[in-house]
Amino acid sequence: MALKEKTALVLGGIKGIGKAVAVDLAARGVRVAVPWHDWGEQRPALERELSQTGTDHLVLKANLLETDCIAPLVQTVVERFGRLDILINNIERGGWPVVHGSYVTDQWDLELATTLRAKQWVFTAALPHLRQSENGNVINISSIAGLVGRAGPARHVFNDGYAAANRGIALLTETWARLGAPEVRVNEIMLGFFETRHGEGTRGWGLLTDCQKEALLAHTLLRRPGRLADVVKAVRFLLTAAPFMTGAVLRLDGGYVLGGEETGPLPPGVL
Repeated sequence: MALKEKTALVLGGIKGIGKAVAVDLAARGVRVAVPWHDWGEQRPALERELSQTGTDHLVLKANLLETDCIAPLVQTVVERFGRLDILINNIERGGWPVVHGSYVTDQWDLELATTLRAKQWVFTAALPHLRQSENGNVINISSIAGLVGRAGPARHVFNDGYAAANRGIALLTETWARLGAPEVRVNEIMLGFFETRHGEGTRGWGLLTDCQKEALLAHTLLRRPGRLADVVKAVRFLLTAAPFMTGAVLRLDGGYVLGGEETGPLPPGVL
């Protein structure tokens, strides 16, 4: 997929990973639309970085928890740019038992509504326009919480609702790949611990003890958190270098799911 003069809708783009993806796409000639709801103080920095790319862009306020606003949002993007080619489905509420504490009903509902439900309604509204592109792309951003749950070193970071919602994203990825084919490819990037998501610099990180932080890194084969550039490169790969890839999950976790355990040489044996 050639990126220049395409249009992308990037959810969760006001800061962190979403912002890095939006700015990188804009730098490559993609007209980017970024809805935002929280973290309004981050908007000037986002606007400035997008403007520096020299590519037309749109930053607009929208609450994706209000499903009635989603179809008009997508329509606004299409009317502004004339097309929609890429959906970066990156919206979540971040887990963090050490931040949010024990679950109550409202927290559970908000977790699933943010991390799972909003993705479904945005995809539904975007799909007809992505089909018209004839080379549409959807990338769902998820978390290894859907695999590891609230266990091991991750038990301080991933709550049950966040883990359940992220396991559901994998099902959506497979279903949407079937719905979109052959005009639209749908893939998923499953993230481990990143510097701006469940890592250093996030509000929950400072609540962990040094031992808890060290345990997360020790459980990661590459012994470091992911960086923004790691996600940006993975997104670029799926968009431009994987034309035969759909319905797939690209796990970008530095080896956390494998557990950090080392292997060794085979013994000589007795035979």
